[in-house]
Amino acid sequence: MKLADLRKSGHTPSLLSSFLYFDISFMIWVLLGALGVYITADFGLSPGQVGLIVAIPILAGSVFRVVMGILTDRFGPKKTSIGGMLVTMIPLLWGWLFGFTVAELYFIGILLGVAGASFSAALPMASRWYPPHLQGVAMGIAGAGNSGTLLATLFGPGLAEVVGWNGVFGLALIPLSLVLISYILMAKEPPNQPKPKPIKDYFSVLKERDAWYFCALYSVTFGGFVGLASFLSYFFASQYSVSGVMAGYFVTIVIASGSFLRPVGGLIADKIGGVRLLQYLLVGVAVCMLGVSLLPPLTLVIAVLFVGMGCLGMGNGAVFQLVPQRFQKEIGMVTGIVGAAGGIGGFFLPNMLGSLRSLTGTYASGFIAFSLVSLAALALLYMAQLEWRKEWKLSKKTASDSVKV
Repeated sequence: MKLADLRKSGHTPSLLSSFLYFDISFMIWVLLGALGVYITADFGLSPGQVGLIVAIPILAGSVFRVVMGILTDRFGPKKTSIGGMLVTMIPLLWGWLFGFTVAELYFIGILLGVAGASFSAALPMASRWYPPHLQGVAMGIAGAGNSGTLLATLFGPGLAEVVGWNGVFGLALIPLSLVLISYILMAKEPPNQPKPKPIKDYFSVLKERDAWYFCALYSVTFGGFVGLASFLSYFFASQYSVSGVMAGYFVTIVIASGSFLRPVGGLIADKIGGVRLLQYLLVGVAVCMLGVSLLPPLTLVIAVLFVGMGCLGMGNGAVFQLVPQRFQKEIGMVTGIVGAAGGIGGFFLPNMLGSLRSLTGTYASGFIAFSLVSLAALALLYMAQLEWRKEWKLSKKTASDSVKV
């Protein structure tokens, strides 16, 4: 039984700490998106401007993920995580006490990217504590911290009604401080921490074509998840004329599937292979986004987005069932690079949705474009699979335990 094996292996407090760190950081990372309706009301922003503001933390997170990936490989995930949480307190204080101009929002968004970079320390902490046959489920549990989006969309709008969106930034300091304290007390550096290398050596993985394949796939699965999570509050409010609080509730519903199904995706990928699972999921994403482009009644669009976000979440788990099998020694750096690609995808998606809405007057074109991107990722996966069958030369036993192609 996979979960029974998980309890016998590794270090459960560190796995839990990884989840909590990623969870609270992810909540903070998407705060601007969750509060987009209220920020728009204060500053009178256009759809394109909203898309840019909510996407800036995602893009910044992409850059910081590479930095934190290097720090994780050089100094260990625990030290890197603690530093990341301390830096994350800066934009929260800024947004709480200041944040009165659009220019300040841009800088706050950039610093919020450090919270998004938590990915590059949280996942290596989980990965390095567990053996290859448990990578999918361990990485899935830690990666389920993207459920922090639920906290942002569920509580953020309601709290903003009472204390204002600036006040929500101040309140976010409370759970972050609690997680920081618990992390210091519970987490342990993994025993197989690699020795530090020259900085330039970390970037040698970019010479590997497989790293670029993983980047492209994750830019669609994770980029789609976080991009939609950041933009859907504004989508529901502007397209279906619901209040900011109700929009937050609807986003929470659809995000729930992607958040909680990520470990399921990793578990299934351990059994049938990440490649095979991704094939099914990318088709599902394409179909769902095409359905959303029809802009059906609110109840139906929520149902379709729920399924689509579930496919994206499971896709994230499937990609990171594959990554540790191919790049175990460089997992921190590769996690940072692949995570950065996911963040870049998440930056472009809300920008695309907002810009095409401004240009065409409808969200349909943006969701059609995302559907086509998903199909393009499916074609890329097929090409990568052909190469993997030739190059990886896995035995039947190894394939059954790791990467089934």
